[in-house]
Amino acid sequence: MSEPTVLVVDDEPDIRELLSMTLEGMDTRPDTAADLTEAKSKLIHGDYDFCLTDMRLPDGDGLELVQWMQRNTPDVPVAVITAHGNVETAVRALKLGAYDFVSKPVKVRDLRKLVATALKLRGANGEGAGARAGTLLGSSPAMDKVRSMIAKVARSQAPVHIVGESGTGKELVARLIHDSGPRASQPFVPVNCGAIPAELVESELFGHMKGSFTGATADQEGLIRSAEGGTVLLDEIADLPLPTQVKLLRVIQERTVRPVGDTREIPVDVRFLSATHQDLGKLVADGRFREDLYYRINVIELRVPPLRERGDDVIELAEHLLARLAERSGVETPELSRDARRLLQQHRFPGNVRELENTLERALALCEGGRIEAGDIHLRGPATGADEGPLPEVSGIFRGLHPATEPYINPEDSRLDMRIEDIERAAILQALEQTRYNKTQAAKLLGISFRALRYRIKKLGIE
Repeated sequence: MSEPTVLVVDDEPDIRELLSMTLEGMDTRPDTAADLTEAKSKLIHGDYDFCLTDMRLPDGDGLELVQWMQRNTPDVPVAVITAHGNVETAVRALKLGAYDFVSKPVKVRDLRKLVATALKLRGANGEGAGARAGTLLGSSPAMDKVRSMIAKVARSQAPVHIVGESGTGKELVARLIHDSGPRASQPFVPVNCGAIPAELVESELFGHMKGSFTGATADQEGLIRSAEGGTVLLDEIADLPLPTQVKLLRVIQERTVRPVGDTREIPVDVRFLSATHQDLGKLVADGRFREDLYYRINVIELRVPPLRERGDDVIELAEHLLARLAERSGVETPELSRDARRLLQQHRFPGNVRELENTLERALALCEGGRIEAGDIHLRGPATGADEGPLPEVSGIFRGLHPATEPYINPEDSRLDMRIEDIERAAILQALEQTRYNKTQAAKLLGISFRALRYRIKKLGIE
């Protein structure tokens, strides 16, 4: 394969020469342009693998070039050189379609990583974003739009915020973005922000030094540094404590991490994706999520539709899930009867794909003769009609009990502790159902810690 060609756009001859010398040392063939007009002409008539442009040009700016390239040379990734600390310009460039940005003064280390990652996009057409994103099941227009967005954002390093109800497959979408882009051969590290105790979240994310706190018996690099060269998914990012949000913002902007107990800033090269089922805009308005972090992670928003908006996808998904469940159980894949299909298509599935899978797992255990009938499918709530109203709050373990507790509230039952366990189990089940099986939110609903809920789930044999 011939050396990749990189176009450097800058009005200062010394800068062009310096960047060209650096690129030559990276086994690339640099070319230069002094202004916007010359850059457009060269991009139209030449064959380039990457473009690096300064913001300030004699006849325009770098953002104009980014916009022009999205229309005229969309296959050429472009990065913008921004003034140090000018986060607003960097975010604008990413929103307009820039692959990435690098701050002045340009460090050779950062430039090497940027160019090396961008050049991996050269072989992505046909085998990269479009092909891999096709593993997302569903042929509805809503899912076609998601696949198109995955293919588009995979060719960028811009932070992507994935929104959608619980159970819609946000982590799968994030993994596809990673697998479809130039970082696919590097680690993909999903982090459930709500599952980490508040007192440990900074240590888990950023790492710590030996002796920095009680129990820190060895250095730990942290989850972000463990994804070096790859992608970090900050799932349920809305659950991050406010002090941690401040430090995360700095990591994203400066691309450095300071472990707990350390004085050094350690460079990191990762792409950040985030996800939540909550309304971050409302949380910002309520003061529960930092506005500056919100705008930094939400450069591109990708919405994953709920199952009720996906039409006939429910049957395609059901057949796929049944085949997987049957294989896991070592049985033949059962057939869905016509009535069973109609029942699944009519249901709104507030728990989305996760609820569908749980429903089918029960049906597989109940069906006979290799055929699932409508009677084998047990759905919660109304199958059709308008959205269900707001769910009642569970304001404590012993309030708002699940209907299954009714047989146990009887003074004549044998043992008090057994009755309490039954009541507790039912309350936990109701909280899980009300929060679409999100344990973090269920713990909040019950007024206990995530760790306490996890202990109770294990103790009561709920899983």
